[in-house]
Amino acid sequence: MILGIGTDLANIERIQRVLDRHGDRFRNRVFTDIEQAKAERRRDTAGTYAKRWAAKEACSKALGTGLRMGIAWKDMAVSNLRTGQPVMAVTGWARDRLEAMTPPGHEAIIHVTLTDDHPWAQAFVVIEARPLAAPEAGPEQAHG
Repeated sequence: MILGIGTDLANIERIQRVLDRHGDRFRNRVFTDIEQAKAERRRDTAGTYAKRWAAKEACSKALGTGLRMGIAWKDMAVSNLRTGQPVMAVTGWARDRLEAMTPPGHEAIIHVTLTDDHPWAQAFVVIEARPLAAPEAGPEQAHG
């Protein structure tokens, strides 16, 4: 079942201006060390930051809060699997919110996709509640 959906569109040029003006202060307030390392290795540094900015905004919307109620920017972090697929991890208040909105007997899965076409970066986040696997009945359970 779908628990939440969020999307955001970020302007790469705007993010570049913020990076130019505020540099490390902005990076360190919004992005984790892993996110910063990824962006700084990329040719399109501002585009990489913009996609992660959009992902954090989209995640906060999928959580049903937006960036209020105690969620910090770094409570939502984008990394990539070896395949390049982006994944979202949540900590702190964002994790608490996710746990609160997940029905008993389910696990929450956060799906994230990122794209950019200069000057725009876009992210979609879908939070899914997937039923936990029921334990298989052993012979003593099958016959009561």
